[in-house]
Amino acid sequence: MKKIVGRLAGALLALVLTSGFAAAQSKVTIAIGGGSCLCYLPTVLARQLGEYEKAGLAVELVDLKGGSDALKAVLGGSADVVSGYFDHCVNLAAKKQELVSFVVYDRYPGLVLVVSPSHNKEINSIKDLAGKKVGVSAPGSSTDFFLKYLLKKNGLDPTSASVIGVGLGATAIAAMQQGQIDAAVMLDPSVTVLQGSYPDLKILSDTRTQKDTLEVFGGEYPGGSLYTTAAWIKSHEKEVQALTTAIVNTLTWIHTHSPEEIMAKMPEEIVGKNKELYLAALKNTIPMYSLNGKMDPKGADAVLAVFSEGSPEVAKANIDVTKTYTNKYVDQVKKTTGSSAK
Repeated sequence: MKKIVGRLAGALLALVLTSGFAAAQSKVTIAIGGGSCLCYLPTVLARQLGEYEKAGLAVELVDLKGGSDALKAVLGGSADVVSGYFDHCVNLAAKKQELVSFVVYDRYPGLVLVVSPSHNKEINSIKDLAGKKVGVSAPGSSTDFFLKYLLKKNGLDPTSASVIGVGLGATAIAAMQQGQIDAAVMLDPSVTVLQGSYPDLKILSDTRTQKDTLEVFGGEYPGGSLYTTAAWIKSHEKEVQALTTAIVNTLTWIHTHSPEEIMAKMPEEIVGKNKELYLAALKNTIPMYSLNGKMDPKGADAVLAVFSEGSPEVAKANIDVTKTYTNKYVDQVKKTTGSSAK
């Protein structure tokens, strides 16, 4: 009888502990602007490593076509946080929308302007894109902003090329292979996959490395981050801290493991059938990932400068860029865990 009572007590205790753990977990929905893109890998990898759960979160990742769609999801209330490019925070500040980035996982944007293989002969420079059809992940996304910046930088009207949303990944690759578009702003692994089929793939602009980013923007230019509304951060500080801890721990893991080990943790549907090309793309991308999750103030200034040049609305808005990001939660991770990526 004592054994039965003991077993029942043990079972009840386990149930209470499990229920308590579930109750302690906060639910957070993160909208991603293209989950297959390596620029967003830390957000997906954090789930694969169980970092969100360790931080006390039940996270749902919602995969969308582009950064602008992910932003709409948060502004519309169907998601809590965006995993997307920081430049949206600056752009929306001109419209009096208070969006704040709280952990940065990409030091460089990783955007690449590529010519469609069937149009190699007629397009040799960015100036040749006037009147052409150029693919972006989605109109209003960071890929679109990048294109407009390059057009203006090369003396063209930012609207001189026709922008067509082709998504990221397989849909963008198909659009390029079938000649539906003349060029596209793409990200890895799509660029490396295309290069695997077309070794002479023509690249007009590349921001996958520090050297390339400095050449294009004149300074470091932060890419992917977790951001949301200032109001959500204020009312969900516990969740924001937990998300930051999960991403910083994931960045530490990335920089202390091999590309092969990282790939082995990623979902099969994201890696795809050609593991060799995915691995090659991952090796190209790893230097892009932040070492510690912090926003470089000079990088934020560079984003504002780029948008001020390409958008009269931003230039006139007198934006205080320091209000579009915070390093408070990343600093707190270091204080509580001593975590810092190598």
